[in-house]
Amino acid sequence: MNASQLNIEGAVAERYSQASQQAEAALCCPVDYDAHWLEVLPNELIERDYGCGDPSKWVQPGDHVLDLGCGAGKICYIASQIVGTDGSVTGVDMNDDMLALARQYQTEITGKIGWDNVTFCKGKIQDLKLDMQQFEQWLQDHPAADANGWLEAEQQAEQLRNGQPMISNNSIDVVVSNCVLNLVNPNDRRQLFAELFRVLKPGGRAVISDIVSNQPVPVELQNDATLWSGCISGAFEDREFIQAFIDTGLGKVEIMAFQSEPWQVVEGIEFRSITLRAWKPLGTKNDTATGQSAIYRGPWKKVVDDFDNVLIRGKRMAVSTGQMNEYEQAPYQTDLILLDGNGQFRQTERNPEVSELPISDGCSPDGNCC
Repeated sequence: MNASQLNIEGAVAERYSQASQQAEAALCCPVDYDAHWLEVLPNELIERDYGCGDPSKWVQPGDHVLDLGCGAGKICYIASQIVGTDGSVTGVDMNDDMLALARQYQTEITGKIGWDNVTFCKGKIQDLKLDMQQFEQWLQDHPAADANGWLEAEQQAEQLRNGQPMISNNSIDVVVSNCVLNLVNPNDRRQLFAELFRVLKPGGRAVISDIVSNQPVPVELQNDATLWSGCISGAFEDREFIQAFIDTGLGKVEIMAFQSEPWQVVEGIEFRSITLRAWKPLGTKNDTATGQSAIYRGPWKKVVDDFDNVLIRGKRMAVSTGQMNEYEQAPYQTDLILLDGNGQFRQTERNPEVSELPISDGCSPDGNCC
C-alpha cells in the first residue's frame, strides 16, 4: 500500500471525536455480541462503539488483555468480565474524547461487575512504550519554543519509553483490536506489528478484527478523508493482512471469522470483515532429534507448519523438542497425535466439543458490517 498524502491521524481523530459525542451509523457494525456481557454497559457506550467483529470471543479467564484502539471501552469491559479477578485489561487509545467516554462509566460498570481490573491509557498503538499522558504532563512544564526544546522533548519521550514503558515486553497474554489497524498510517504499520509482537508473552496470541479488501486500494481512495476514517481507504488487502502477522514473527495464523458478503463495494473493490488469530512462538526452537513424533489426523493428505515442517496424514513424523512444545499448544494439539520417545501418547484424543469456525464474525444477517 502506498502512503497517503492525507493527514491520516487528523482525519481519524476528528471523526472519532465527533462519533464519541453522537452515534454515527456509518462507523458502526451490527456485531452480534453476547448479550450477557452487555448487561452492565450503559446504552450510550454501546451505541458509540465502532467495530467490525468481536475478538473478545477468544479471551480466556485469567488473561492479561491489551485492547489496541479501545475507543469507548466496550471490548475492555466485556473482557474484564471474562478474565475475572485473576486477569487484567488495558485499553490504549489516542482520542481524548473516546477515553473520556470510556472512563466516564468506569465506576458504574465495575461496580456492577464486582471488580475493577481495567486501565485506560493514552498512547499510539504503534508506539506502546510511550505513555502520552505522562509525556503531555512533562510538556506542560517544559513547552518546546524552539528546535532545542523540540530535541529535549524527543529525548524525554525516549527516556519515558526506556524507563517507564506504558506496556512492558512480554507482558500480555492476548492482544485484541476491533477495526482499528486499518486506521494507522501505512508508514507506521511495520512498527505497529513489531510492537504487537514485543508486548506478547511467548505463547501469547493476537486476535484482531478488521476490514480487508480483495485487491489493493488505489491512491485516489487513500487520499479521501471520509473513506479513510470510515475504515475503507486504509484497509489491508486480505493476503497482505495475513502476511503482516507472519512477517512480524507470529505463527499459527488462523482465520477465525470471515464475512461472506462484502460490507461495502467501492469502485469494484470488495471490503469485508475478518478476524485473525496469530500466536507468538514459545521461543524454544530446538532442532535436536529426541525420538518424539507427531501424527497428523487429517483430513488433508499433508500439511506444512509455519517452520516448513511437513506432516503427513497417519504417518509418524519425527519432531524436535521445540516443535513438540509448539504442537502441544493450541491450536495445533487438536489436529495431532503426539508421542514421546517411547511411543507413549502425550495427550488425550481430540476434544469432541471443539466446534467449527464461524464464517461471519457476528455481522447482521444481511451482511452489513463495518
